[in-house]
Amino acid sequence: MIKRKEAIISSVILLVICMFLFFPFPNNVMLEGYSTFMSFPIHNKVGFNILGIIGSVLFVIAMILLAKGLKKHHFRTIVIVAIVYTILPSYLITVYQETLASGIHAISYDGNGSCSFDYVSKDLMNGRCHLVLHNRGNEAATVELEFIDSVYLEGQERRESLMNLAGPYRITIKANHKKAIYLQEILDLTDVLNHIQGGSSDNVHIKLLDKENDRIL
Repeated sequence: MIKRKEAIISSVILLVICMFLFFPFPNNVMLEGYSTFMSFPIHNKVGFNILGIIGSVLFVIAMILLAKGLKKHHFRTIVIVAIVYTILPSYLITVYQETLASGIHAISYDGNGSCSFDYVSKDLMNGRCHLVLHNRGNEAATVELEFIDSVYLEGQERRESLMNLAGPYRITIKANHKKAIYLQEILDLTDVLNHIQGGSSDNVHIKLLDKENDRIL
């Protein structure tokens, strides 16, 4: 099965380095990635992500070394390793949150939140957002919730972050409990120069804060 042991070891080391470069905790490292490869953001709002490109190259090299180190079943093994590499971070995060983490670090978000905005008048808009947070820890957690625009470039209209005008939203989640959060606010846009006139968005990004830490999800 194994043809070159040193190639296999080198491949494993490179894969560990790749995972460490963009491990998705405590923050969502893919948030600003316009184009991605595996777990690496290649291009973001400021241009090419050099670290993401390096990670992608190292991952490809790791796969080549893996193939060179095996006598047979190259394709099958590479596919299995790629799948494990993709799902392993989520598994490790879940284990950590359910055993050691507390407070803000024990909270997970599936990324499936949604927001909608309806025009009321020139300076008023009705904003509604729905999302689910899961406290995997063994203690209740209290956090503040903020909304982040999915893609925000200079000069672009504000969208999800308009909900912050009525914030902050202070939320308490029981231990080992999922909490569905539904927010509806009349937003005063008098001092907001550049904003949408209405619409909806899915897979919204959020920021969680407590007294000492913050996380972008």
